[in-house]
Amino acid sequence: MSAVISTSADLLEEAASLGEFILESEVFIHYQTAREHMRNDQEAQRLITEFNKMKDHYEDVQRFGKYHPDYKTITREVRSIKREMDMHETIATFKKAERELEMLLNQISAEITGVVSPTIKVPTGNPHFDASCGGGCGTGNKCGCS
Repeated sequence: MSAVISTSADLLEEAASLGEFILESEVFIHYQTAREHMRNDQEAQRLITEFNKMKDHYEDVQRFGKYHPDYKTITREVRSIKREMDMHETIATFKKAERELEMLLNQISAEITGVVSPTIKVPTGNPHFDASCGGGCGTGNKCGCS
């Protein structure tokens, strides 16, 4: 990226270049590959569909909470299906690739924000990353964190 950006158009061009760089990155390519494998895996798709149906049912039961007659059964089934889904190799690989891409995007956002101002908060959604002033603290290192 160039050191001096004189116009908004230059800034938008640099942002587009950064976007292209991300799309060509190893992290993004790994994410795309993992997503495609998951989409083409019939067992993974069956588990996702089953989990979504059970999650909808769970949300209906949650309206009444523990007073719903099927509360314990549905809660147990949702946990079981979610565990089975999360343990499926294709889904687990995709989720790992998704987290890695999210971490990259969070780091880029924090880096850009830090250049603009160290007091701008960056909502990363990651408590570990948010705990440092390089990310979402927003106090400009006044809190004493590193």
